[in-house]
Amino acid sequence: MRLEIICTGDEVLTGKIVNTNFSYMSQKLEDVGLSVQWETTVGDDRESLLRAFQLASERADAVIVNGGLGPTIDDLSQEVAAQAAGVELVLNEEWLTRMEDFFSRRSRIMPPNNRKQAMLPVTAEIIDNPVGTACGFAVDIGKARFFFTPGVPRELRRMLEEQIIPRLLAKSGLQTSIHLKRFHSYGLGESHVDSLLTGVEELVPDGSVKLGFRAHYPQLETKLTVRGADMDEIKRKLAPVEQEIRKRLGNFILAEDDKTLEGVILAELTSRQASLSIVETFTGGQIAARVAHLPGAERVFRRGLVARDLVELGAAVGLPRASLEGEITKETAEEVARSARKQSGATHALAVLIDLDEGPDRIEFGGTICLAIATETEAASRRSRILGGREWVRLGAVEMGLDCLRRYLQGLPVYERIDFEKT
Repeated sequence: MRLEIICTGDEVLTGKIVNTNFSYMSQKLEDVGLSVQWETTVGDDRESLLRAFQLASERADAVIVNGGLGPTIDDLSQEVAAQAAGVELVLNEEWLTRMEDFFSRRSRIMPPNNRKQAMLPVTAEIIDNPVGTACGFAVDIGKARFFFTPGVPRELRRMLEEQIIPRLLAKSGLQTSIHLKRFHSYGLGESHVDSLLTGVEELVPDGSVKLGFRAHYPQLETKLTVRGADMDEIKRKLAPVEQEIRKRLGNFILAEDDKTLEGVILAELTSRQASLSIVETFTGGQIAARVAHLPGAERVFRRGLVARDLVELGAAVGLPRASLEGEITKETAEEVARSARKQSGATHALAVLIDLDEGPDRIEFGGTICLAIATETEAASRRSRILGGREWVRLGAVEMGLDCLRRYLQGLPVYERIDFEKT
């Protein structure tokens, strides 16, 4: 089935806002085996919208239109949809009642211009919006089925996942029992993982398992989309592929499905009734922020120290100036981690110290990362060098620090060479 997404709005066309809605829709559709062939962005102009709808109706089987369902004068999707479909635009009394009730429950009076949101093509099928007033709808234009969705992300996402994707799967004739399995890793690049996993799809000969990747440095998401008659069949197909992926990627898998790296760390610490303090330089406190905001972190997280100057940081953890002057080493990181743990009373401390190159930001710009995890009885550490610019170094250091802590807590080696480091 040929799919097109049309995103509307002058603010999207001019780049005043980043079009995250398209990436979200495209990814969700890909996850269930529906690939988007075309994406069109069009401003709030009647003629441009009409032409975009007409072109899409000629080449696509299904079209998702995002935006233009609001109450203001520049929201044109319903009006242009009716024109493109060659039908009248009429007041939908059912949706008008829904909107009035929406405002009434919040002790508010509905503004007169919201009535516009209940004006729909006479042949439209309502697509419910449980979290807003913009009425989604579906209508045939030419040979294509058009699905109109609001631009507000949380409204779009509910509508897409709960109503539009099931309709598209039914229209495509694909099996509707689909499961997405995800593995999150750090330290291996996409092409490396692709080569490591060569042939895993062939463990299920009928072609119902599809392997895919989503790279978002510093992590990589490896995805398995599995189809079957029901979940029991899906689980049978998935089992040998899951086992092989875990075997081939090994210690680099940091979490699966909806779990996160920081969530895994928090769970490991909580199960031990342990606590954590974090010391970091250059990262702006990003390592501590990843852990401290999680539910339950108040029982685990003790302290976060952030500084750009190592001597100043050392004073905060009670280390003499002389021990922190000169080149940053693994031993320096161990000393900082031990002092931070002792001073805060935590069972574990993580120190991530970064020595940046001097000069302007550039692709060759790098940083040396020395990190350590300390407990009452021991310390584990590693040193690494990452190139690629200041932001690349910062993101890599944050992820490396958390991943090394995860490895330590799981009894895995803190050091394994990664694709992103330079010797």
